[in-house]
Amino acid sequence: MKRFRQRLEYLAARIIWGLFGLLPLDAASAAGGWLARTIGPLMGASRIGRRNLARAFPDKSAAEIETILRGMWDNIGRVAGEFPHLEQISTQRVELIGGEYVDLLRDDGQAGIFISGHLGNWELNGAVAVARGLPLNLVYRAANNPWIEDLYRRGRKSAATALIQKGSEGARQALLVLKQGGHLGMLVDQKMNDGVAIPFFGRDAMTAPAVAQFATKFKCPLVPARVERLTGANFRLTVYPPMEFPHTGDPHDDNRLLLIRINALLEEWVREHPDQWLWVHRRWPE
Repeated sequence: MKRFRQRLEYLAARIIWGLFGLLPLDAASAAGGWLARTIGPLMGASRIGRRNLARAFPDKSAAEIETILRGMWDNIGRVAGEFPHLEQISTQRVELIGGEYVDLLRDDGQAGIFISGHLGNWELNGAVAVARGLPLNLVYRAANNPWIEDLYRRGRKSAATALIQKGSEGARQALLVLKQGGHLGMLVDQKMNDGVAIPFFGRDAMTAPAVAQFATKFKCPLVPARVERLTGANFRLTVYPPMEFPHTGDPHDDNRLLLIRINALLEEWVREHPDQWLWVHRRWPE
């Protein structure tokens, strides 16, 4: 039954992917947004989003929270609609600010880490970096459905030079990439059950420590970037200077302080565009 259900899921995803791919970019983005903002608020996941939003923004009314939630679903749907068109978007629809910091990673002759969060169309981080000549090994969470996983990997072919699945084997691959002077791309705003409790919107959130451990171990540039959706399928990608590393003399404290700085930066971005972040993710412990 599980395999049958997975095959049905894949068939539905393949049909939707095909339809979005046949549509022009703007139409695919709009159709995805309409579909998700129509269905999304009725789904059980929206309860998680409402709870997260109410706790993160206690001063906002129920109506304001619903507006943010609908905007979030619209953004998620647009990301899905845009997925078959990533290469076109990355070369034609992105205003790039701070491209010199991508070039820094590309040309400095050492390992480096490119970090971001699930904001705007987050898939564009890697696509723009690769288009600018930065070979990027994207660390990502594999889909539970192996057939959909195959679809994701094909869709991300323009967003990364190589893909590394999260997990113990993925960690070994990531370490090898850095040892060889390569570059990682990491989305660092998701919950890790056995992670470290780091403040995020005033509450402890279980945070994956790997990015801080990698950066301090290899003393390599840690470059933050964020994608903002402007209008429709038009975006701004802002790449920031490499983050400053703490120097307390204690590696454990250095890593924790760096994680605190990363979460604070992500929170700043989310507060600016709350409707462009994944509020339906179980980011905080219950």
